[in-house]
Amino acid sequence: MNLNKVFLIGRLTQNPEVKSTNAGQTVCTFGLATNRVWNDSATSQKKEMVEFHNIVLWRRLAEIASQYLTKGSLVMIEGRIQTRSWQDASGNKRYKTEIVADNIQMGPKASYANQSNFQNSAQSNFSSMPVDQEHKPEIPQQKDGIPPEEIPIIEEGKDEEIDVKDIPF
Repeated sequence: MNLNKVFLIGRLTQNPEVKSTNAGQTVCTFGLATNRVWNDSATSQKKEMVEFHNIVLWRRLAEIASQYLTKGSLVMIEGRIQTRSWQDASGNKRYKTEIVADNIQMGPKASYANQSNFQNSAQSNFSSMPVDQEHKPEIPQQKDGIPPEEIPIIEEGKDEEIDVKDIPF
């Protein structure tokens, strides 16, 4: 069995462009930027790499995206990778790799005037918060399909009896 599945979370690099095919199908295209941040072990410096993706949406999904998304919008794309090929006017074979979306999830609508200023101030406020390395809070992970907020947290050293009614399954 084969699988071609993509999940991307990023920001639009341009406003969505909407067109209709000769058959009357609506198609929407836009660019999406995703980034990866890591610490370089050799230099101990923070590094960042940005990847750009070509996104294609069809029919009703295309109409929704064109109506609600704009440049800079945060969006999650679920879809598949597709590479098209064609010959240009000079007779050269050209290729384009795209993500054909099956589903989208729009991020929160910004209620602030300047997104980048908000992100910079929020990031600097968060990074200046002291972290007690010895007593870092443990973030519960989803287990067996149960959302983290429904997993009972049992603190070490406490012998509390668990009530059967509190178990989420």
